[in-house]
Amino acid sequence: MINFCPQCGQKVETAFHFCPVCGNKLPKEDDEEPMQLTPDASLSSLKALRQDEPFPAATKTVEWMSSEKTPASTSTEEEACSPHAASPSTKVACKAKFSPRSPRRLKSTSVAPLPEGKILTDQNSKQWKLGKLLNQSECGLMYEAQSASGACPQKQRYSLKLDAKDGRIYNEQIFLQRAAKKITVDKWKRMHSVPLLGIPNCVGFGLHASNYRFLVFPELGRTLQSILDDCTNLLMEKPVFQIAIRVLDSLEYIHGNEYVHGDITAENIYVNPDDLAEVTLAGYCFAFRYCPGGKHVAQREGSRTPHEGTIEFISLDGHRGAGPSRRSDLQSLGYCMVKWLCGFLPWTDELADVHKVMEQKERYKTDVVGLLRLCFGRKPTPDALHSYLQQAMALAFEEEPDYEALRKLLGKPLEMRRASAYDSVDLKVVP
Repeated sequence: MINFCPQCGQKVETAFHFCPVCGNKLPKEDDEEPMQLTPDASLSSLKALRQDEPFPAATKTVEWMSSEKTPASTSTEEEACSPHAASPSTKVACKAKFSPRSPRRLKSTSVAPLPEGKILTDQNSKQWKLGKLLNQSECGLMYEAQSASGACPQKQRYSLKLDAKDGRIYNEQIFLQRAAKKITVDKWKRMHSVPLLGIPNCVGFGLHASNYRFLVFPELGRTLQSILDDCTNLLMEKPVFQIAIRVLDSLEYIHGNEYVHGDITAENIYVNPDDLAEVTLAGYCFAFRYCPGGKHVAQREGSRTPHEGTIEFISLDGHRGAGPSRRSDLQSLGYCMVKWLCGFLPWTDELADVHKVMEQKERYKTDVVGLLRLCFGRKPTPDALHSYLQQAMALAFEEEPDYEALRKLLGKPLEMRRASAYDSVDLKVVP
């Protein structure tokens, strides 16, 4: 059954809450229900699609299922046996209730993986063949994929993200359709004279069966986290600052299009092994429209679910349930840089207790020197990192960051090495 957006007239599916073209909220017949069930999504199938238990963000062994129905639960024994089960980057799902004012009522979901070779058809009738399952997280499954319709070059490789139809992937799809159009990205690159911009280009999306939604991208490559796992979770200064500047470019673009990312972490940064100059900021499940129509949202703690995102790296705004703002993304990037250089943060061993993590972040927000002294020990602290953190932590909730000044800070160590952020990243990456 198809409806129409009253604002722009675009056809939209009955289950949609927002128009994928103009972004306006779609009217509902019954405002008391947070979701509408389509004829092909019964109450029993919806219950099977959702889980109340938090789902681990780390890669895990997947048990293949013949049915395309979503399992009602995940084996806790399998999680306990996973070598990544206690990963510091595991995302913690908070059980706090959503505010009635919050338009987003999406829950973390897990879906049964589909078998390799399965054909999925997108909204433009293009077909995509699933390849190897690369990883599985709270925000969905990532597959290798290839075109099965003859519409794309056979040698072209793709990444396909799959999740529950009404999971967080829906929020990501809305962001990509509204703020990440290729024509808009290309225009931004020309205006800012940058050769590369790490915004993923979604080349297809659609629904599969009654309970799956998927997004298709040109091959993203490997996650930075998987690369870190190959090199004892530590990077040298040069690649850290190269990646940070590339992420800053992406954040400036995103922020200029009314959104914040909301979950900056190595799991959401991709590096292409075939072209190390390609660095992509992906994973927009927690993307938040902080400035709709040019008006910044107010700082209201408790207006959203607290502690959303990767606990180790989210800002204090995220811990407090305030809508993330531009400073939130920049502070998260600062935490990431410290972790990549040192291998830990003061709260890395406290991730099971979100309140202890929050207390530590509150303490060090005004003590950047103490934070760096603890993490670097006797090793010299990069001046660029110290200055970046000082500026990021001092930002007001609605303040616009000086992206160019921050890029120059992080670019100085690269200039001393006669390197550029747009060169191939100084990493050893295997496909």
